[in-house]
Amino acid sequence: MMKIVGSKPVEASPRGITIGQLADYAGVTIKTVRHYHRRGLLAEPARDTSGYRRYGAEHAIQLIKVRTLADAGVPLARIKQLLAADPDQFAMAIAEIDRNLQARVDQLRDTRKRIAQLSAGERLFVSVEVVDFLDQLRELGVSQRALQTERDMWILMQAARPMEVATWIADKREALDDPEFRALYLATDAAFEWSPDDPRLFALADRTQRWMGRQRTRSPGRERTRAVEDEASARLVATSVGASSPAWERLSEIVREPVCRGANWATGLRSEAKPLSSAAEKARSSRRSFI
Repeated sequence: MMKIVGSKPVEASPRGITIGQLADYAGVTIKTVRHYHRRGLLAEPARDTSGYRRYGAEHAIQLIKVRTLADAGVPLARIKQLLAADPDQFAMAIAEIDRNLQARVDQLRDTRKRIAQLSAGERLFVSVEVVDFLDQLRELGVSQRALQTERDMWILMQAARPMEVATWIADKREALDDPEFRALYLATDAAFEWSPDDPRLFALADRTQRWMGRQRTRSPGRERTRAVEDEASARLVATSVGASSPAWERLSEIVREPVCRGANWATGLRSEAKPLSSAAEKARSSRRSFI
């Protein structure tokens, strides 16, 4: 078929446009057009005599509608239904889709908050009070191993006994205000690397017992909750890397043994035995779990 452009005859273009031209016109890729064909969202035209599919205006209009709904966040599974709906059904469906999208937006916001909290390290897993306590320990100069043990223990306890953690951490932070407790903490931390035969363990056990005794005198009748009181948590803490060492095991044994206030702790000689109090037993757990 010929048409006249100016004074010259020109061969008319075949009817319709190719898939590439359609994709460019609608602002999508050829792959997207073919995907819409497979999903039943866009009809496939018949091939012409040259073997190409030729798309007309109805295809372009349908593709633009599909692309517009998809860009708006409408799931592809709902687009075919929406295109066939009457105005009222369309409005109701869009309102439902909007509610679902809002729920997704809220979920993504919550996810972003949690991701942001990850940069805060421990704050994602334990309370602010525990994080402050761990920061105090860092400033005190305790080892990374001790910090790891403390953090793991508080994570376990907060999961098992969340209502009591506030009381426990308040008790622990109060103890950290005591210079002697801070010195004991650092000494116990250092003792991790000692030999189990190191005579310094006896002196450390004596200092620990004396400190615990003073706490009982200062706060008669008050239960000191420095030990891990949840058995499952205690067992789990004991399996943590760095939760114990041969020297710490030996220190626990010494603290459990009857002791003499006049003993020569440097040599380990003991006499005038007295039974250990429950506070001393708590001290044993204290040394293993840094509670």
